[in-house]
Amino acid sequence: MPEQKTIKRAQADKRAGKASSTQAGEFVKDEVDKVRAGKHGVRSAKQAIAIGLSEARRAGVAVKSPKKGATSEATRKNAEKDTAAGQHKSTAKKSASSESTAKRSRAATNALKREGSAGASKKALSKQTRSAAAKRPAASRSAAAKKAAATKGAAGRSAAAKKAAHTRASRTHH
Repeated sequence: MPEQKTIKRAQADKRAGKASSTQAGEFVKDEVDKVRAGKHGVRSAKQAIAIGLSEARRAGVAVKSPKKGATSEATRKNAEKDTAAGQHKSTAKKSASSESTAKRSRAATNALKREGSAGASKKALSKQTRSAAAKRPAASRSAAAKKAAATKGAAGRSAAAKKAAHTRASRTHH
């Protein structure tokens, strides 16, 4: 269950007109923080991201399901179920199998508690990000960078340029 402050941050992102992936990022960040805090573990960075996206969909964030062939059919079905669950807020009426749902939820939580926290390390997340970016075409990455630069603002661009210059300088000394 995502924390209330995470939902509030995602709603603020939506009001600010930010992309659904940015809104979902709040849930992914929350999940990574939970793993780092030791509340439960994950096998990989991909799993932490998947849990975060699932929670985002269930909270009503309009994250698209993966395309056919991109992931397994089961993963796509689960994503669609999560999206459907997020579209309509449940009323007082509970499903007949709430006992089995609770058992399943508890079993999933207990399974996650047995996993390690290395999947949410900076190194693991960096590796996942790089491999995901490498799968995208150069034009797509370039467009994303251009959009980021355009929405950054003058002060942001200046700070980024200073940081880049500092990084370049530090790398030439080694």
